[in-house]
Amino acid sequence: MNPLTPYPALFMRLAVGGVFLNHGIDKFQNGIGATANFLAGLGFPMATVFAVILITVETIGAVCVLLGILTRAWAAAMAVVMLGAIFVAKLPAGRNFELDALLLAGALTLIALGDGPLSLAVRFKHRGD
Repeated sequence: MNPLTPYPALFMRLAVGGVFLNHGIDKFQNGIGATANFLAGLGFPMATVFAVILITVETIGAVCVLLGILTRAWAAAMAVVMLGAIFVAKLPAGRNFELDALLLAGALTLIALGDGPLSLAVRFKHRGD
């Protein structure tokens, strides 16, 4: 077995989770109202509901990904967020979407990799062993 095998999922979790958490904390500090107003400006119906979902994915989801808890589920939610960012916010406005594309690729990679061996999910799963 390659001694580096446990690390790809960890590195990807740290990168994707860290960036999402940074953006989520920004949105949380600005308030749900500011995020809802931004989403409403993009034409989202029920912008407040989507703002809460977005902030939840970008904060709680990011922390879970960083720790390796339900990584595939949170990464799927992050992929949906990135698809929305690219196709609803960035492309129509003619803005760059390189970071969004990288985060989408990272989220898809985490869906494939899962929590990885260096995660809390694995740690607690083997606790009774």
